[in-house]
Amino acid sequence: MNKLFAASLLAAGLAFASAAQTAPTLLNVSYDVMRDFYKDYNSAFQKHWKAEKNEDVTVQMSFGGSSKQARSVIDGLPADVITMNMATDINALADNGELVSKDWVSRLPNNSAPFTSATVFIVRKGNPKALKDWPDLIKDGVEVIVPNPKTSGNGRYTYLSA
Repeated sequence: MNKLFAASLLAAGLAFASAAQTAPTLLNVSYDVMRDFYKDYNSAFQKHWKAEKNEDVTVQMSFGGSSKQARSVIDGLPADVITMNMATDINALADNGELVSKDWVSRLPNNSAPFTSATVFIVRKGNPKALKDWPDLIKDGVEVIVPNPKTSGNGRYTYLSA
């Protein structure tokens, strides 16, 4: 019986040591436009982490509309890092939990916001209407489709600017 107990204890110890050496995993919940940015940034971050802490780190990503992502985190998605593109989404996180301090904007220089956003024009194959810039969007025959302003920061920007 003692041999069985010792073997079990040894197996548990090996399993624990193996688990303790597993690379930490971070979940970054972000908005769709940042997908390409994080491909490069995560790689650079992992190299920096390895140099600083002498251990590997895994970065997992979740992408979606900014407001939808904020709602997912509020509803329990276990984010380690949150990158939103609208102050209203950061405010929603601050108002619905302890993830973000309610005074987040005053903690930054000039009450600035820690996010950026880009708008992308998606055109039909070959860009038959030669759309290149904002004024092109009001040409005859051009129709604009925007994301849902309830779930997308860029959708909200578009709705508010119309």
